[in-house]
Amino acid sequence: MRLLLDTHIVLWLASAPGKLSKRAIDALFDPENTRYVSIASSWEVAIKLGSGKLKLNGGLPKFYRYIDENSFIETGVTREYLNQLGTLADFHQDPFDRLLIATALAENFTIVTADENIQRYKVNWIW
Repeated sequence: MRLLLDTHIVLWLASAPGKLSKRAIDALFDPENTRYVSIASSWEVAIKLGSGKLKLNGGLPKFYRYIDENSFIETGVTREYLNQLGTLADFHQDPFDRLLIATALAENFTIVTADENIQRYKVNWIW
């Protein structure tokens, strides 16, 4: 399975793994699964660090380091993702989450997320 990790999942893996569900942990550590992180998550972390909404000892470089050390594959943003984004229902206003949903739909990824708003979309998800 190809998993797309929501931003909070990466942060929780790095600093609060006890917040993760058993199902999420099983999927994340299954060697048959490939784990992806969107560049949108890095962008979200950068904005939240800059605004003071997020505290992360080591800042954005620590977030990058965690992605690299765990062999997560970073996805970019493509025209296909943006085309998909334009078709999404308006359940959720968070632009980062909406881009993750569009990415997952375009790539047939399963999103690992605790966010119930994401789960309202017709997208594969695990929690």
